[in-house]
Amino acid sequence: MSVPASSVRRMDETATTRATVRSYVERAEARDWDGFGELLTDDVVYEMPQSRERVRGRPGLLQFNQEYPGDWHLRVRRIVADGRFAAAWLDTNVGDDYQDACVWFVLDDDGLITRITDFWPDAYEPPPGREHLVERW
Repeated sequence: MSVPASSVRRMDETATTRATVRSYVERAEARDWDGFGELLTDDVVYEMPQSRERVRGRPGLLQFNQEYPGDWHLRVRRIVADGRFAAAWLDTNVGDDYQDACVWFVLDDDGLITRITDFWPDAYEPPPGREHLVERW
C-alpha cells in the first residue's frame, strides 16, 4: 500500500514544524538572537493571554526577549505538531521560580513562525518597562 503524496507532504511539513519549534526554544535558551530571528516572519504576532499582552513584528519580539528580566531558562518537555501547527510544553524558570508553559505556534508556507501564543499557569500583571513593546487588551 502506498502513501498518498498529500500525506507525505503533510508528514514532511509536520517534521519541519517540530524542528522549527525546537530550534525556537533552543535559540532562545542560547540567547542566539540572530538565529532566533531567522525563524520568524517579519510580521510575527506573539501573545500572552495571562497578561493580556501582544507584540507585533520580528524586531519587537527580538527586543522583548532580549530585555526580558531575570535569569530565565527554557527546556522542551514535549512538542506535538500537525502540519504547520504545533504546541510545545516547556519547563521554564526565572531565577528560583519554576513553571510549566504551553506555547502554541503557527508557521507559514515557508516554514517560518507567524504566530505564537504563550500560555502560563496564572494570570499576572506584566512587569514595568516593556510598555514600549506591547499592546494591552
